[in-house]
Amino acid sequence: MVSDPNRLSFSQEIKTLLERLAQQPLTLAHLLAETSERGSSLVIGLLVLPFLFPMPPGFTTVLGSACLLLSLQMALGRRSPWLPRRVTQFQFPPVLTRQILSNLKRVTRLTERFIRPRLTGLAQSAHIWQINGVCISWLTLLLIAPIPMTNPIPTVGILIFVAATLEADGLMMCVGYVATGLITGIFGLLIYGLWQSPELVIRWLQ
Repeated sequence: MVSDPNRLSFSQEIKTLLERLAQQPLTLAHLLAETSERGSSLVIGLLVLPFLFPMPPGFTTVLGSACLLLSLQMALGRRSPWLPRRVTQFQFPPVLTRQILSNLKRVTRLTERFIRPRLTGLAQSAHIWQINGVCISWLTLLLIAPIPMTNPIPTVGILIFVAATLEADGLMMCVGYVATGLITGIFGLLIYGLWQSPELVIRWLQ
């Protein structure tokens, strides 16, 4: 598969989707239908972006479960994303969309500077697609784990894989694998600390 030079970048596509959502709330079904094969990665990026910022209660379960389902399909090699009807009817609230848009420049500044097509043969491999799906699934499980104040950590890892996949950046995917290991280690230390001295860790997180 050859990269299309006219295709929008990750930051441009995310911004376009968010601007559309701010003007007229769309369901996840609409977004998946419009983004076709790129839907898995692109919609995963859209689903996890809210976890970088303070988020209204009640959305973690829906967003996290949708992200997990899409990434598991990637792990199985599925290119056409599918979600249960109940999940596809979810609409991003305009207030949440505007909040993400207002912070989007900070998020995409790094992707525009560091992520570009590299090692495209590796990036476009079907096996790498599945490995990325496994990594995103694992990071999503860490994301929805009930550990306070940790949501942004696995979110960054997921966004690395999303941007690298959309930009066909094999080198950044390798960075994502290293980040996955580091994030797993951080959560391992947190869980060990909670087990050994829960009061100390809770005080640190506060």
